Amino acid sequence: MVCLLLEPISIFRDRRMEAVPHIREFDMKTTSQRLRAFLLILLVSLCTAANPIHARGLPEFVPLVEANSAAVVNISTSRAVELPRGHPPLQLPEGLPEDGPFGDLLRRFFGERGGSTPLPRGLDSTSLGSGFIISADGYVVTNHHVIQGADEIEVRLSDRRTFIAELIGSDPRTDVAVLRIQAQDLPTLTLGDSERLRVGEWVLAIGSPFGFDHSVTAGIVSAKGRNLPSESYVPFIQTDVAINPGNSGGPLFNMDGEVVGINSQIYSRTGGFMGLSFAIPIEVALDVVNQLRDKGYVSRGWLGVIIQEVTRELADSFAMERPTGALVARVLPDSPAQAAGLRTGDVILSFNGVEVPRSSALPPIVGRAPIDGPAQVEILRDGKPMTVEVVIGELPSEEDLARSGTPPPVPEQPGFKPFGMHLEDVPDELRERLELAEGGVLVTEIESGPAQRAGIRRGDVVLMINSHAIQSLEQMREVVEALPPGRSARVLVQRAQGPIWLPLDVPE
Repeated sequence: MVCLLLEPISIFRDRRMEAVPHIREFDMKTTSQRLRAFLLILLVSLCTAANPIHARGLPEFVPLVEANSAAVVNISTSRAVELPRGHPPLQLPEGLPEDGPFGDLLRRFFGERGGSTPLPRGLDSTSLGSGFIISADGYVVTNHHVIQGADEIEVRLSDRRTFIAELIGSDPRTDVAVLRIQAQDLPTLTLGDSERLRVGEWVLAIGSPFGFDHSVTAGIVSAKGRNLPSESYVPFIQTDVAINPGNSGGPLFNMDGEVVGINSQIYSRTGGFMGLSFAIPIEVALDVVNQLRDKGYVSRGWLGVIIQEVTRELADSFAMERPTGALVARVLPDSPAQAAGLRTGDVILSFNGVEVPRSSALPPIVGRAPIDGPAQVEILRDGKPMTVEVVIGELPSEEDLARSGTPPPVPEQPGFKPFGMHLEDVPDELRERLELAEGGVLVTEIESGPAQRAGIRRGDVVLMINSHAIQSLEQMREVVEALPPGRSARVLVQRAQGPIWLPLDVPE
């Protein structure tokens, strides 16, 4: 109903009233004001009655919990821990009875063998987590970190049946593991679509925090596509659902009772819940689960670049309107990126039509790309947008990608000092340690100035300035002298940890 406020109704005075003294005119004005106020109150009341404000209540969680709790399981693991060499067997001191309070204490912590009978040389270390059943024939999903290093994995169902589980496979890069228990006709959960989740939507978790089975907590989706430093291949769902130790591996539900994520991590300064929880999107987890079941390991797409964030200062040096994309700090040898002609200093803006808003968004996008399939990579090179076609490879193992080593200390030597940097040619030993084929100049000392403010350090090797590769001190001088004053330049330096672009303000 639409409610309209009418124009104030005028009180037409009789002509005879014109001769009435002023006191009567005052009374008439007062009556008119009162009538107008009454009509206004009446209209507001009618509008309120016709358009009542309905307060929305909290969602009903009970049916969802009752329908799905049976498929959520408790997971405990045991790991044999060897006692130190020469450690004496644990036993009661001589003269103390086994049925006394000290015997009870030992039995409480070490089982029936905790009396005067010496204990074996190994103890069981137990951890707790959660999981959920995805197939009636016994496949269970949980987190990799829940079962990591376990010698025995026990799964307890809601009806208190327990099973020793077989580890089908686990993937540390996504923190997903698949188990199998020998049972049939088990209750299962319905898998949903996390892509349809909206920020602000209600979600619910069931798990075993601190060992309290089938605890239920609820909250809302706080953010989507959240990338964490320790996890490069998972665009996490961030929620404010209370998650504590023991919830890991449990399901995250939408209000339709569908699993949209696997609870994996929390952000905490104390070890307990502080309002930030992170779940693995179910599509990411399901892809890993299917690969682990089918072939026992997980394959991912690989581009072969080391990337970094485009900061506001670096965006200025590229003449970009806003910071976006992933800046290529290094193209790895014999990689798909090198074969396609990608270069250091390119900014990757999109991958197969999917925008790359931040550098952390690129790895999960590439990881889901088909191996040996073509991909269209939109880049910004020398201020011009262009598209490069790349044939995606398979991501190597962590060992193959590992890079380490610390450059040896370099003695101070006088030389060229642009922006406060002391420079010299790169020694052969350092070049070999940093795996530099050619080019670059070594920073031997930093004075106060633009280079220091940019974050350049002693021991860095300057490889590029803007789009110019630095091959020698003489070329470095030419490039520096040609830089426009008062503008921001970008400098690529190589460190033991890897290459990194730094924004450098050129003095006027």
